[in-house]
Amino acid sequence: MTRLLTRSDLGSLLEPSACLAALRAGFLAVGAAAAIPGQRVRTDLPFDGTATALLPGLLPGIAAYTVKVNSKFPGARPALKGVLCLHSGADGELLALLDSATVTAWRTGLAAALGTDALARAGEDAVVGVIGAGAQAELMVRGLGALRSYGQLVVHDADFERAGEFAVRHGGRVLGSAKEIASAADIVLLSTWSRTPLLSLADTRRGQHLTSLGADEPGKRELAPDLLDEALVVVDDRQLVEAVGVLAATDIDTTLGDVLRGDHPGRVDAGARSVYAPVGMPWQDLALAWLAYERAERDGVGRRVDLLG
Repeated sequence: MTRLLTRSDLGSLLEPSACLAALRAGFLAVGAAAAIPGQRVRTDLPFDGTATALLPGLLPGIAAYTVKVNSKFPGARPALKGVLCLHSGADGELLALLDSATVTAWRTGLAAALGTDALARAGEDAVVGVIGAGAQAELMVRGLGALRSYGQLVVHDADFERAGEFAVRHGGRVLGSAKEIASAADIVLLSTWSRTPLLSLADTRRGQHLTSLGADEPGKRELAPDLLDEALVVVDDRQLVEAVGVLAATDIDTTLGDVLRGDHPGRVDAGARSVYAPVGMPWQDLALAWLAYERAERDGVGRRVDLLG
């Protein structure tokens, strides 16, 4: 039997603290032991969108794996749609089908919050700036709030109404451009579809941290090359980031796993700039899918269906 977990089901099963703990444990485990590398396969479609598959999602200690298939249609709301398959590692049984847009937003946003917390300067007065007020930015802010206290929040989005709604939810205020956000904020969180750099070195200042989620497809780039050259650049997985083709090997200084494990000191100069630019890894899908599945099994959430019946 396969358990179907919809967006509303997942909303009742997932909460930031448990998800952050699962993701942190994954970063500590992956790279510390031999692992099968994850694959990310992407293709353009003959429509206004792309299709991407991530597989296999594997983690030490979890006898299951995931295969995720997403479509991205930037003009749609939500832009991301798809399904995440959770399979038994014992016999391949399809344990669950999950809404991939929800899992992707949670794992991407919360993993980005972990990276931001690990690299950004401490300080309860730090101003947080958001560029792109979508679902992943929502989870970045929620996750960061679970990890640390911060000061004011400022937000910009090409959709002024969406920016305003985001600001109301998080007690922030709206600014008119990405450069205004960078001027005001100590921590800048970017989550957009931009294919033209939104910020260059001249738009930033020493001591600033930026987390960019726009490095997940060829052609997407939120940060200019001169800014990446100047900053400490941390990614989630060197091979996947290089394979996507947005960042070159020479752009990358280290990985978040190395920072969290203490194998790399991270940003040691308080006046330096730092950038976290993840691409998203298959094991992150498994970390949250397994958490949701175990809770669903315990609490009886979601429908169970016999796909072979």
